[in-house]
Amino acid sequence: MRLFLNPTPIKFIRSLFSSPRSKSPPLRPIRAGSSPSTAIAMATITKSTSLGAVAEEGIARRFWIKFRKESTLALYTPFVVCLASGDLRLDSFRQYVAQDFHFLKTFAQAQPQWRPVSFGLGEGLTIAQESWNRSSSPRLSRQLLSTRLCSCRLSRCTVFISSHFSKYELAEECADDDDAKAAISQLRKAVIEELKMHDSFVQEWGSDMVKDCRLNSATVKYTDFLLATASGKVEGVKGPGKLATPFEKTKLAAYTLGAMTPCMKLYAFIGSELQALLDSNKSSRHLYQKWVDNYACESFQASALQTEDLLDKLSVSLTGEELDIIEKLYHQAMKLEIEFFCAQPLNQQTVVPLLTEHKPADNRCLIFSDFDLTCTVVDSSAILAEIAIVTAPKSDQSQAENQIVRMSSADLRNTWGVLSRQYTEEHEQCIERILLPDKAERFYYEGLHKALEQLSVFEKGANSRVIESGVLKGLNLEDIKRAGERLILQDGCTDFFQSIIKNANLNSNIHVLSYCWCGDLIRSAFSSGGLNVLNVHANEFVYDNSVSTGEIVRKVESPIDKVQAFRDILTNHRSEKKDFTVYIGDSVGDLLCLLEADVGIVLGSSSSLRRVGSHFGVSFIPLFPGLVKKQKECVEGSSSSWKGLSGILYTVSSWAEIHAFILGIERFMRQSSRNGGLSTLSYYMSKLSGTLVLSQVIAVRNFVEWPFRGNMLYVDVVALVLMEISSCRPFLDLSTLHK
Repeated sequence: MRLFLNPTPIKFIRSLFSSPRSKSPPLRPIRAGSSPSTAIAMATITKSTSLGAVAEEGIARRFWIKFRKESTLALYTPFVVCLASGDLRLDSFRQYVAQDFHFLKTFAQAQPQWRPVSFGLGEGLTIAQESWNRSSSPRLSRQLLSTRLCSCRLSRCTVFISSHFSKYELAEECADDDDAKAAISQLRKAVIEELKMHDSFVQEWGSDMVKDCRLNSATVKYTDFLLATASGKVEGVKGPGKLATPFEKTKLAAYTLGAMTPCMKLYAFIGSELQALLDSNKSSRHLYQKWVDNYACESFQASALQTEDLLDKLSVSLTGEELDIIEKLYHQAMKLEIEFFCAQPLNQQTVVPLLTEHKPADNRCLIFSDFDLTCTVVDSSAILAEIAIVTAPKSDQSQAENQIVRMSSADLRNTWGVLSRQYTEEHEQCIERILLPDKAERFYYEGLHKALEQLSVFEKGANSRVIESGVLKGLNLEDIKRAGERLILQDGCTDFFQSIIKNANLNSNIHVLSYCWCGDLIRSAFSSGGLNVLNVHANEFVYDNSVSTGEIVRKVESPIDKVQAFRDILTNHRSEKKDFTVYIGDSVGDLLCLLEADVGIVLGSSSSLRRVGSHFGVSFIPLFPGLVKKQKECVEGSSSSWKGLSGILYTVSSWAEIHAFILGIERFMRQSSRNGGLSTLSYYMSKLSGTLVLSQVIAVRNFVEWPFRGNMLYVDVVALVLMEISSCRPFLDLSTLHK
């Protein structure tokens, strides 16, 4: 149990619906092991600070943050993991170079106003350099030139020269400011340097495959998209030759840059991530060091930033609808780039996706997950507390004789506050007591187990105090189910579970292990996503005519209870097939399960989990570097090297990473497409009842301050949930919510 109650219910419940994908971290309850000052700092985001931060960022930066999930996913493609490890087979790299070459060649063939120049690499560099030198005042429009320059990455070795520069009056009009010309000049230099290095690549590794290589569908799809955008075939935009005003020309330039910027930015990101890995391990020579150096170098990073700056400048005068178009183009380009990586053929054993090695005929995969703050945005104890307070009678309100006697809302609020503070203080003291005098030099599971036995005694005592206090009396089962159905889970959690369940070939089962007091809340939360088949192992409320008595059927209260449930599941489902286990958790209560599973994944950054684990020799490794290391150790034809009790746990920041690692990027992309691009908010908004009075919703949301203009919708969701919970309760007084 992680008990927390915010003294202002409506302001707390709004954090339940804060978007886990927003660039600012969602407001979260004080976690066990977190200091009160830290929690206060997280919660006190002022309006002026937030708006100021947003105002200072250009759209390129905002789009990159918004779609950071996609950029992270690119790292988990088998091609990039193998490339990062240095064991990517040379034939695969040559195939990649060939596809990249044809990408730009096809682009040129589809544009009649541009003539592809055939030449050897050395000759081509000379022609390109001379062309730039001759055109001291080039009449290239910003959108056309930027499109081609941004496209000319390392392995795209075709240079295109306009056959008739003087024909493009559009170019002269759009490139009439010094800043743009300076930026274009820098991009030219970057392209020349990239071409020089690509020439050395071809000399070192050969390029015969370029001639015989056939385009794959991902390359064609990406090329067609860029061609259509640069040609003005964007919804609401006139085509080339019909651009009547300089503003329309600039708008088309912005659209084109919106489609090209992710390409530059993503390669810069991958280059820097791979370079960081190489810097941490300089003991061995990396086969593709030159490739990494190119994209990690200061000049390429600067070119990527310069491209973003151009996009920002071109977008300054655009309307909100036009910026939305750029955002869609940006997102589509990001997804197409990931598909391009996914399409690269690999003829070697890889560690991703994890279930690639999983043979359903011989193995059974068991996925285990915690619930509170692993699947959810807030802890379930806080949700139950808020329901109890909101639905409790006021102090001056009489109660029916046949009803379970309940505390008033004011008394409930005070009691929850006392319990919350006591739990937080005593939990921190317990953590201090269980640590050894000296930190373990190596992984010490037995010592960790004994320490968590002491923590288990504390957790059970805390639950006893909650039951004895009577704060859980009188909760209606239907209210709990409604709250669960509208509970927003962490972004990507539902998609991951759905992908496993819908694929019968995986032979996988999902088990949720939780300290949650009420299993009905968990089941209803997952049932709204069509996940009724999940196996839930949690505590249960005792009901009398669908109203909670305040008692709990205790099943999973502590770290020891969790790991015992984990072991029992494996024992009870023992068969001839070999079990392969994955556990996903976020707190110190998950430590034993995380370590006993074949793969333990830590979601988030719990300070108490890391502190206790590190003290007993547990290593916490970011998942991507861990996979690269595993790939280096991968021996063709060998069995899986994932084993429990290794003392190593892998850390991630999102369910998207988990999905990409276990099931693969392609499965993740297909799942996202099936969802039609709906955000988590849109998904839950679509399920809310439309029968409530609008004035009631407004009355609730007026009590909530929210620093971001676009996030007021979350407050609407909060209001609707509260109204639906209390729709049959005439004693609910909205004015009490402000208090």
